[in-house]
Amino acid sequence: MKTAIALFLVLAFISCVPRYKTMNAGTPWQNKIQVIPGRVECEFYNEGGEGIAYHDSDSINNGSGKLNPANGTYLNEFRMKEGVDISYTKPHGIDDNPYNRVLRDMGQLYVGWTKPGEWINYTVQVKQTQPYKIGLMYTANGDGAISLDIDGKAITGPLKVSSTHDDRDTVAWRQWHHWNKSDSLTTVVLKKGIHVLTLHVVANGNMNFDYLEFR
Repeated sequence: MKTAIALFLVLAFISCVPRYKTMNAGTPWQNKIQVIPGRVECEFYNEGGEGIAYHDSDSINNGSGKLNPANGTYLNEFRMKEGVDISYTKPHGIDDNPYNRVLRDMGQLYVGWTKPGEWINYTVQVKQTQPYKIGLMYTANGDGAISLDIDGKAITGPLKVSSTHDDRDTVAWRQWHHWNKSDSLTTVVLKKGIHVLTLHVVANGNMNFDYLEFR
């Protein structure tokens, strides 16, 4: 009898565990679940490390602590011991250059150095079951593509991310800093509740992602 009761309690507990935990997809960054509708900030991906919260092509953060040297500041050292590559928008003609398609605020964190096959998990709370238009704040040195999963199941096919390359800009490295925003990559129906959203880099890479926007 005691064994049967114990088994019942275990099964009841498992049935109540949120999906993002049973998937072993990591846990929300600093226990803060991002909310839809709204922006999903790409740098606030799940905690849990390589192969769980994300997959990156190497273990080095090429932005925090490398391009942006460790100096005790939040922006330069943000998640610098993790493999996802992170930087932030800078003034003096870097991210506020005349080839941007949209105006950019400075000091905004973003994910960069992207390569095909990489992916990142985000724990999100969808407030209402309904269709959502998906937008993206990004740069792309050449046409690229991403795709999205919810709870391990694809909700989109490859979504084209149009190039922001501009031949008029003769500063070669700045081709990765021409910012644009797509207001509607696609529309998907999301169900109310807590889910794991996975962002996949499908083609080309060479993209920077500031945030996904669900409207």
